Amino acid sequence: MRSVPARARVYILCVALTGAACAVPAFGAPVPGLPALGARTPWPAVALLAVLYAGCEQITRCRFVGRRAPRGLGTFFPVLLAGVFLLPPSAAALVAVPGALLARVERHPRWVRRLWRAAQLAVAAWVAARVFGALGGPGACAAPDFPYVLGPAGAAVLAFSAVLAALDGGVAVTAERVPVRLAWRGLFPRALAPVAVHGLAGLMMAVLWTSPYGPAAGLLVLLPMGVSCWVFAQYHRERAAHQATIRALVQAVDLKDKYTRGHSERVGRASVLIARELGMGDERVEVLRFAGILHDVGKLGVPTRLLRKDGPLTPEERRVIELHPEYGHEMVRGIGFLGDARAAILHHHERIDGSGYPYGLAGAQIPESARVVAVADAFDAMTSTRSYRRARPVPVALEELARCAGAQFDPAMVGALARALERYGWHPEVTSDVPAPGGAVPSAPVLPAPAVPGSVSG
Repeated sequence: MRSVPARARVYILCVALTGAACAVPAFGAPVPGLPALGARTPWPAVALLAVLYAGCEQITRCRFVGRRAPRGLGTFFPVLLAGVFLLPPSAAALVAVPGALLARVERHPRWVRRLWRAAQLAVAAWVAARVFGALGGPGACAAPDFPYVLGPAGAAVLAFSAVLAALDGGVAVTAERVPVRLAWRGLFPRALAPVAVHGLAGLMMAVLWTSPYGPAAGLLVLLPMGVSCWVFAQYHRERAAHQATIRALVQAVDLKDKYTRGHSERVGRASVLIARELGMGDERVEVLRFAGILHDVGKLGVPTRLLRKDGPLTPEERRVIELHPEYGHEMVRGIGFLGDARAAILHHHERIDGSGYPYGLAGAQIPESARVVAVADAFDAMTSTRSYRRARPVPVALEELARCAGAQFDPAMVGALARALERYGWHPEVTSDVPAPGGAVPSAPVLPAPAVPGSVSG
């Protein structure tokens, strides 16, 4: 618990107490303001759903499915939402508790994380069940009355997702110290996506459960949902393997070129800002993130003595370093999931006026991904503090990019970065604080194209 900030501990405790207050009426002890809607707790149904949920929690985290299942997959929402549609609010709040407390947790402190997840799901289920009941959902579900029941069910799903997002934002503020203005950004859509899909399965399960065929019919819904979760997990395991491959390559570059440590990740982040500002789709944005992160992977083929040289490069040495885009392209050519990122790795030092390298492409001949990464690369190079020079302020760096737009950079990419930074800001970090041997201050390895006035290079 000592690793958890004090305000986060208070916040988690408050949510846990709220979850407990939501569940107390199920035991026949109404709490003022939290009635059990006059319904007796159907303990057999609560127990069966709780056991099902706990079992599904373990299955989604087993090695066969994928031990590190992505968030939203590890929580088996169909069972929880079936409880929302079938049970009184206080009883619905109990369904998630055993499974959440017994769930596998990879990171410390494990019991704090288990308690948090149990409390969060309990509160979300209680609120969703209240909304469902207030809109007449239980009667429509038992009838069943289609399509009327879809309205209360949809409202319950929205309420469930909203509570998850709201509570997660609170954790981001108190435990992770995320600024309040950013803590809740994008949380609700991310929470809604899996809950909405699983909500339909939960509703089907509740309708079949209340049919003449009883709970056994409702359990049949779990079979196709289990198969779909397994397929989804395989997809995310493959993505995790991709991320591990990229991490290994970037770490190797950082170890070799210590003066640009962390540069690759920031170029990936700036590339994403540009891509999103230009309205690119998620898949394209992901490709550009990969391109930014791996743009300098070819430095693994450059002699370390040149990357760490404490002085100007000779023309011959510069020509060797200028081979790094081609080295990088060769290294990643067989990695299929990178897609157009490979072209960005090869061409990110090309220039709009045709004076860049390795092939002297000009204008639209340069792949779009490479034009994005070129701007992101130069921007981070200027705004990062390294051991051999101080960072330039962001406005100064943007002015320099604008001055070189049309000659070195694509003006559309420069404008997109400026608009994105105005909206989201930028927080450069020190990329290296390791002094050179003997305390000397090394000069920057220079990687410009043939000398052109106003050249900016990363």
